Amino acid sequence: MRALVIYCHPRRASFTEAVRDVVLARLAAAGAEIRLRDLYAEGFDPVLSPGEHAGYEAEPENRAPVESHVADLQWCDTLIFVYPTWWYGLPAMIKGWLDRVMLPGVAFLMPDAANANIRPGLTQVTRLGVFTTCGASWWLTRLIGAPGRRTLLRGVRLLCAKGCKTVFAAHYLMDSSTPESRKRHLDRVATKMDRFLGGSARMTEAAA
Repeated sequence: MRALVIYCHPRRASFTEAVRDVVLARLAAAGAEIRLRDLYAEGFDPVLSPGEHAGYEAEPENRAPVESHVADLQWCDTLIFVYPTWWYGLPAMIKGWLDRVMLPGVAFLMPDAANANIRPGLTQVTRLGVFTTCGASWWLTRLIGAPGRRTLLRGVRLLCAKGCKTVFAAHYLMDSSTPESRKRHLDRVATKMDRFLGGSARMTEAAA
């Protein structure tokens, strides 16, 4: 198992960091090879520049500005995102990572004479995980539509292997969380990770 963990949080010692550490520990316990990309720590630039946009479809030259990230993405068979939900969606850093790294010829294949639509490019990815925190409640997040979750577990999943296994866990109402609620959530993350990595039951977004 080759796991790429995309981690996004601006501060050290956050609860999101604690979630990340549980995810990494369960991956290690399962014997996975792990690559961690801490986007804030490495100063990842989320802005798609005019030059990158102009050369967006020029393969393989489009990979050059984010070559190491593309290499990690193509290496992995397990892709996991750990981040805080802001305004019901993805932090700008994660969205920018998708904009710049999920490129034509990498994450998807462009339409051509024989295909009117894009086709998956990440067919080696058989597991996709999302672990997040939300200031809002579960019901309010769902009322808005949970755009961050949908982008990853629907949009990105469509680019992965057919039947790609998914897992999702969120701690809602973070602003009124307690030590007990946070501990319960970390235990839940560990349990979900173990099932995700080694369980025989298929976990889909609907069941997560």
